Amino acid sequence: MKRRSQLYVPGINERMIVKSLDIPADSIIFDLEDSVPPDDKERARELIRRSLSAYSWKGKELCVRVNQLTTKDGLRDLLFVSDLPVDVILIPKAEGSLDFVHKVTGKMLEPIVETPRGLAEIEDLVRSDGVVAISYGAADLALHSQGEIKGYEGNIYVMTRVATSARAYDVEPVDKVYFDLRNAEGFRAEAQLAKSLGFSGKQVIHPSQVEIANSVFSPSKEELEWYREVVDSYEKAMREGKGAIRLRDQLVDQVHYKIAKRYLQDYSEIK
Repeated sequence: MKRRSQLYVPGINERMIVKSLDIPADSIIFDLEDSVPPDDKERARELIRRSLSAYSWKGKELCVRVNQLTTKDGLRDLLFVSDLPVDVILIPKAEGSLDFVHKVTGKMLEPIVETPRGLAEIEDLVRSDGVVAISYGAADLALHSQGEIKGYEGNIYVMTRVATSARAYDVEPVDKVYFDLRNAEGFRAEAQLAKSLGFSGKQVIHPSQVEIANSVFSPSKEELEWYREVVDSYEKAMREGKGAIRLRDQLVDQVHYKIAKRYLQDYSEIK
């Protein structure tokens, strides 16, 4: 499952839910948390339930972001989502082991690191049963760290910690949302930075960001041609007893070969 783009859709907004049917995001996240006022939580649950019965998202990964698990609404959300035909539950302000969530719901999980404790205990999160992806939130992390949002946007330490912790346990790291909807190039630059650190994709909050995320987190035809050349040339060299080769004036060894093989396996349908 590719998670190049994960689009948040307010669970209380029927128009946006319907619009998401035609948006080419890899994952659709029906939100019950920040985008839904406290008095509208139950109405949002019912709208999501009706929508899932009425519409088909044609192979997209369907997700629900629940409320914080330490709240009554969060517990109600878990019971609600358990019976829905969705794939993944997003856990905001996730901390510690989430084994119990997977056990109760049977769903795959994507924790969101949004507190200092969550970041400190990130290994517990990615090792939890059912966790397939992980993301983080700059605004909440800044709030709970008594810092500023700008200090956590593009923060190399946080991004590297999330990406490497996730990859250590075969979990997909997905980069955070980007707030400035007018700055497409800023979004692209942040996505490119995330890709360079090992992130699989990016969470998005507007349809205009989806195509950019899909493009950044997919190799170009030229890149795929290069990876095929690396694989073919290196396998030929291995048969000749060589451990490293020079290809287009670049050193290619086993690490480069493994990276190329991974990309070709992940994106073999791109010609």
